[in-house]
Amino acid sequence: QVQLVESGGGLVQAGGSLRLSCAASGRTISSYTMGWFRQAPGKEREFVVAIHWSAGATYYVDSVKGRFTISRDNAKNTVYLQMNSLKPEDTAVYYCAAKLTPWYSGSYYRPPYDYWGQGTQVTVSS
Repeated sequence: QVQLVESGGGLVQAGGSLRLSCAASGRTISSYTMGWFRQAPGKEREFVVAIHWSAGATYYVDSVKGRFTISRDNAKNTVYLQMNSLKPEDTAVYYCAAKLTPWYSGSYYRPPYDYWGQGTQVTVSS
């Protein structure tokens, strides 16, 4: 019932920036947490960051804190991931995901998530 479409991935040199977008359709997103995950070749998918849509609370893993920023646009039902100071270790397929969280709690960001986008490739070269 919720469709997610990512865009904005690409190839960038270390130290550069990219902004990923995730557009949600099908239902309103106000009762959801939106998250970003990433998966490098041969690695498990890992959680990166999430935002509780209505509360505005965010949670970042330490490896991206201070470099990545998640934000939302209520009118567009879109979540963004601004990625600055990119490092080669950020190279991965990035996935947008959503989970139903009608009530805020301190663990709102934790998996499992209910809906997933198709992924967008981010490649950071040295």
